[in-house]
Amino acid sequence: MAMKSLSFLATLSLLALTLSLATASDPSPLQDFCVSTNTSANGVFVNGKFCKDPKLVTADDFFLSGLDKARPVTNAAGSVVTAVNVNNLLGLNTLGISLVRIDYAVNGQNPPHTHPRATEILVVHQGTLFVGFVTSNGDGNRLFTKTLKQGDVFVFPEGLVHFQFNTGRTPAVAFAALSSQNPGVVTIANTVFGSNPPINPDVLARAFQLDPKIVIDLQNKF
Repeated sequence: MAMKSLSFLATLSLLALTLSLATASDPSPLQDFCVSTNTSANGVFVNGKFCKDPKLVTADDFFLSGLDKARPVTNAAGSVVTAVNVNNLLGLNTLGISLVRIDYAVNGQNPPHTHPRATEILVVHQGTLFVGFVTSNGDGNRLFTKTLKQGDVFVFPEGLVHFQFNTGRTPAVAFAALSSQNPGVVTIANTVFGSNPPINPDVLARAFQLDPKIVIDLQNKF
């Protein structure tokens, strides 16, 4: 009987170990990189933020106002993104979600970009937007587009290049939710032509099949 009990316990332990190995995974990244450190003295945070003492938490930690107000659009792209993420709404920490308001001038756009850590779902609050995303190389870089009007919704899958363009005759407003407390954003033109320090123009000239002088001119714009 003792041997049977021991065998049963051993089987349970093996199953538990197998299950834990099958379900184990690293947490999703919450910033661009997290370089390890050998001593806590050199540590700042671990893939996110420090947690506030729960006893000191108040309703204000979960509250933010002002997204009803239009933002002035003065940049070359013709859009302004107002983010609500863990950096300005501290209660979002560990909850895996964030929000943005996007104001578009006439002919304004939210230029091609990616969110390395989030899927985005966008709803048009005002105006008309032409939106789209491009699939990965393995899928043939297919372009999916749609013209959206007030109340329409569109989804941009995580990590894929996407954009929005105001094709209406009036300013437009959209709100978007993202599946990360800190989704990150990589604006393609800024990243490629505005890196610090600049990417060697010969590299970009070959990649984009352009004259190096054109590449230098583009870099000077960013």
